[in-house]
Amino acid sequence: MAERTDEQHNAKMAKKKAAHDRIVDGKTQEKGLLIVHTGKGKGKTSAALGMVLRSIGHGMKVGVIQFVKGAWETGEKPVFDRFPDLVEFKAMGEGFTWDTQDRARDIAVARDAWEEVKRMIADPAYKMVLADELNIVLRYDYLPVDEVLAALAAKPEMTHFVITGRNAPEALIEVADLVTDMTQVKHPFRSGVKAQLGVEF
Repeated sequence: MAERTDEQHNAKMAKKKAAHDRIVDGKTQEKGLLIVHTGKGKGKTSAALGMVLRSIGHGMKVGVIQFVKGAWETGEKPVFDRFPDLVEFKAMGEGFTWDTQDRARDIAVARDAWEEVKRMIADPAYKMVLADELNIVLRYDYLPVDEVLAALAAKPEMTHFVITGRNAPEALIEVADLVTDMTQVKHPFRSGVKAQLGVEF
């Protein structure tokens, strides 16, 4: 009986593989993707930095601009600093807007960070550019969404561009190739557990 069950399983998996192979064979286009990680759940930046790590593994040059982080040390930067030929990592933020409580300064800092992003996406040497927490900047109207969309439309064809942060604008979601909405099911912060090294930062 077990042998027949194994045979049935193998036959079913063979059919699945054949169907999957047909789907994959039909996907021939290559292009630089616009990728958006949004939602209330944890993991938006972590997932994006995983793609940065993957790109390094393939010898691809990557630019990372952090729009909010910068006021505190994160564990990723010292790792990426070990690959200076492949990663340019700039934490340009000064914390969340409720920390700074200075809208004019927040706008100026966001503008400086955005200029760095524009420099990177205009340079075809960068195969991936990550604008971490750009969605927060857009949510608070520190940068015009239309300006961001125009820069993305003009980027080199093969450059991947990754944007993270809650509340991604609908206009950005509409033009994106890949959108992931991180859903929070449970978080230890809600139970009184503070942010942990290696988990949150």
